[in-house]
Amino acid sequence: MAAFNKRPKLNDKDYIFGTRAVIEAIHSGKEMDNIYIEKDVRNELVSELMELCKERKVPYTKVPIEKLNRITMKNHQGVIAMVSAVSYASLDNVINEAYAKGKDPLILILDRVTDVRNFGAIARSAECAGVDAIVIPFKGSAQINSDAVKTSAGALHYIPVCRENSLKGTVEYLQKSGLQVVACTEKGKDLIYDTPMAQPLAIILGSEEDGISNDLIRTADFLAKIPTTGKIASLNVSVSGAIAIFEAVRQRSVINN
Repeated sequence: MAAFNKRPKLNDKDYIFGTRAVIEAIHSGKEMDNIYIEKDVRNELVSELMELCKERKVPYTKVPIEKLNRITMKNHQGVIAMVSAVSYASLDNVINEAYAKGKDPLILILDRVTDVRNFGAIARSAECAGVDAIVIPFKGSAQINSDAVKTSAGALHYIPVCRENSLKGTVEYLQKSGLQVVACTEKGKDLIYDTPMAQPLAIILGSEEDGISNDLIRTADFLAKIPTTGKIASLNVSVSGAIAIFEAVRQRSVINN
């Protein structure tokens, strides 16, 4: 599934730099997508930061200084935190709230979808369709920054985003919670239009480059493909997501009417 080619330019509000500034931001409760730490920097303050990240379950990645310098040439001290534009929600709360309202939950799981604008476009479709939440992995997902919010047309201010350590564990939890899990993949034998999607449901979409990981393929209840007849065999992930989401909406409307 193709991604947009042009890398979005980061806004100054999308990141915080400097070791002490990042530590204080974590203490203040600010949500972080990821913290980049220069791999060759070793001092007490950086050690304190890494311990704090482990304690607060904030993802961090050791990177070469060149990556940090591409973000900013200011005095970052070897530490840059990528700030999330949203507050992450509890998936357990989302599911319980949907059932409490008498609603069949509709959840979207994004497996390693890293393109910011694809993510924003998916969120826009999901919010319009009434999806209850978007689930992303703890690491290896698009940064939810100002560009993602802009591409989503503000939808990310309304739809809950849940960040989970293990997508496989999340799928198993959703299945135990009564949801059917459909992986939207060209590896599927059945068309998405022939796949039952009217009940409590989670839809998995895969990365632009590699599709859905094998663990999730094996765990899903159904593998469903979108039919294509052109020479290009795959769709952009945001387009695939919109088709899958609104097929679930269509099936639900048929049953309810």
